[in-house]
Amino acid sequence: MIRIEHLNIQLPGFFLQDINLNVDRGEFFALIGPTGAGKTLVLESIVGLVPVTGGRILIDNRDITRLPPEKRKIGIVYQDHALFPHLTVHENILFGLRYHSLNGKEVKNRVDRIIEQLGLTRILKRSIVNLSGGEKQRTALARALAVDPAILLLDEPMSALDPNFREDIREILKTLHSEMGLTLLMVTHDFSEAHLLAERVAVVNSGRIEQVGTVSDVFNRPATEFAARFVGMKNIFPAEISGDRAEINGLVFSIPAGKENCSYIAVRPEDVRLSREPFASGTLNCFDVRVDGVMMHGAYCEIRVVSAKVPFSAFLSSLEWMRMHLNKSDRIYMAFDPSAVHAF
Repeated sequence: MIRIEHLNIQLPGFFLQDINLNVDRGEFFALIGPTGAGKTLVLESIVGLVPVTGGRILIDNRDITRLPPEKRKIGIVYQDHALFPHLTVHENILFGLRYHSLNGKEVKNRVDRIIEQLGLTRILKRSIVNLSGGEKQRTALARALAVDPAILLLDEPMSALDPNFREDIREILKTLHSEMGLTLLMVTHDFSEAHLLAERVAVVNSGRIEQVGTVSDVFNRPATEFAARFVGMKNIFPAEISGDRAEINGLVFSIPAGKENCSYIAVRPEDVRLSREPFASGTLNCFDVRVDGVMMHGAYCEIRVVSAKVPFSAFLSSLEWMRMHLNKSDRIYMAFDPSAVHAF
């Protein structure tokens, strides 16, 4: 459906470099990465809003690289909604239709259906300035869908919303994707958001794609140090690996065999176990550690511990943390299974 080949975009102070990407028809795909990585530039190149320095963009094997935006049949929804404040909700929804020669009755029926699906019927005459964040986002979605796009691009669609509205928009996107069979390409810096919505992701960093794969693959098997940190590995170390052993600053532990060509290891914090009592005899990768800090994150907390000058992070539920009465400088025990060690 979408094929990007060796795309390059040169802007003052930034270079999008050799982007290659394929998005299948009907797929929900996400570009993930930190702010400033170049994710939105990829969207804007697809929709035709930025000049392409090199490479090409194809939709259904048709080269659209040099086509004007109105000829591409692509909808885009920005994080700031980009609605016209002097127009009503209904006028905003219909705005893009002036650039498309579509059958009047067919268009009206489709637009009415979209308005109903997005729950906008009762606010059609309302001014944009009087809308909540969720209502603005639904209006922006309706405007993008009104032109019957083959592809819908979403630029940080939930970033400006509070948690309740964010959940509403997530459910709406899931429904639109399943019921309308849309091809969706979403940009987000929130991996958990991609985890909930997307089927595949591409990790973007400093104008380059670091990894492409299913959400599960990228989450469990990140290919680079950057990808590992972005998906929340936290415990990432350069290591010397030999057979089924890895060494970090003198700390030796067991890992899966066959990783001799790797130079980094990583352990997800949720796979690190903590105990005030020693683990059972024979437990692999068991160490005595000192608590170095406790950071609360609502329903869970991050416990930072140190073993032989090597820092680790572990996640506990807030209830488990209170039950263990962990405080800074406490001496406790840490363990993780060899199978929980990822090497790359």
